[in-house]
Amino acid sequence: MAEGEKTSKTPPETSESDGFCAVRERILAALIDRAAFDGWTEAALQGAAAEAGASRAEAAAAYPRGAGDALKAWSMALDKAMLAAMATDAFAGLKIREKVAFAVRARLAAMRPHKEAARRAAATLALPQYAPLGAQLAWASADAVWRGLGDKSTDFNYYSKRSILTGLWTSVFARWLADDSDGEVATSAFLDARIENVMQIEKLKAKVRALNIDPKKPIEWLARLRYPAPGAKARTGENTAAREAKIDEALEETFPASDAPYWTP
Repeated sequence: MAEGEKTSKTPPETSESDGFCAVRERILAALIDRAAFDGWTEAALQGAAAEAGASRAEAAAAYPRGAGDALKAWSMALDKAMLAAMATDAFAGLKIREKVAFAVRARLAAMRPHKEAARRAAATLALPQYAPLGAQLAWASADAVWRGLGDKSTDFNYYSKRSILTGLWTSVFARWLADDSDGEVATSAFLDARIENVMQIEKLKAKVRALNIDPKKPIEWLARLRYPAPGAKARTGENTAAREAKIDEALEETFPASDAPYWTP
């Protein structure tokens, strides 16, 4: 590796040791206030930089990718605030579903003073050019929750847990943005209902495992449905043969034979 080559995997715009952490925080604080009116735009970013006493060069160094980097920085700061809330004694004694609800509510609470800025952020991340960033930030928030819960999974569960929680978080966030009820009771009820949905999924997974089917291996699952394990046919006799005949008949009706493929040179 050449001398002076960076070895850190942390992107320069999120590094806390690149010399621009302080100016980045000042610009972000000013931008959050501006974004409620002007949105998360390049013009708003430049205005926030001027308000924070930063030059255009400093703003460019702090946020190399412009407003997208600022959105990322704010989301990371909100995740950090959520994790701080999860480190309190009030969190430690809760059950797992209560901890997830606690974490989501803590994340919303961190945004609440700047709800209009959050609404404008959601509108910006919905734009096609920001869609990958929006997905990345939602996944990062879900990952932060599981890390706060002490999750150490590295297998299929790592992805399934975060995928499910990403869906839960984005739906609750959207409901919160539209919630004008006193005390945001509508969002709270919506969150409880979504967590109950997740619990139903977990119950279904438990039932599947009770049938000795591994949901992590869908191909094997389908294969078991179509091809019984060795000896199964002998045990079930004619019932198995009749069942397989029905399967073959259904397959033929659903997937009729097609003409031979033709190749275009």
